[in-house]
Amino acid sequence: MQRRSAIKNLALTIGGTIVLPAWANAWSKESIQSGAFKITYAQETLLAEIVETIIPKTDTPGAKELGADKFILKMVADCYDKKSQDIFAKGMVSVDELSKKENGKTFIESDAKQKLEVLKKMSTSPNSDEKGFVQLVKGLTIDGYLVSEYVMTNLRIFEMVPGRYHGCVPIKK
Repeated sequence: MQRRSAIKNLALTIGGTIVLPAWANAWSKESIQSGAFKITYAQETLLAEIVETIIPKTDTPGAKELGADKFILKMVADCYDKKSQDIFAKGMVSVDELSKKENGKTFIESDAKQKLEVLKKMSTSPNSDEKGFVQLVKGLTIDGYLVSEYVMTNLRIFEMVPGRYHGCVPIKK
């Protein structure tokens, strides 16, 4: 009985070592990033300004500096359905259009107060796509900021699970 299982395990190991490199060599940057969701460089720059408006740089780095915009792009491309991706794409266009309408200049050219007003106006808009865009970007910005290396290593206190042990605690009745 043990000889059969040993031969079977040996065959699986040899087969895996032969097949795995050939399978992994087929990976490339293009094949991994082959998604239908793509945005332009100008839209990437706009998204970076939007996340910086949501979490600006103070005595701690802002969301743009910590790469929350890249996190958002990756999440929207890989984890959200086509409908959410369309809302995201429409929202990127709406931000600039509303900024030009309200301030007479693009979102990137506006100052911080004007940028914040544009996002507030979109979040209270009767248009569900604009409101959904702001909610999506705001939530992902916060998520991306909180899981960044800087925040996880410098701002959050790490405590091993299950936490502290208090052995001598009086019981109240």
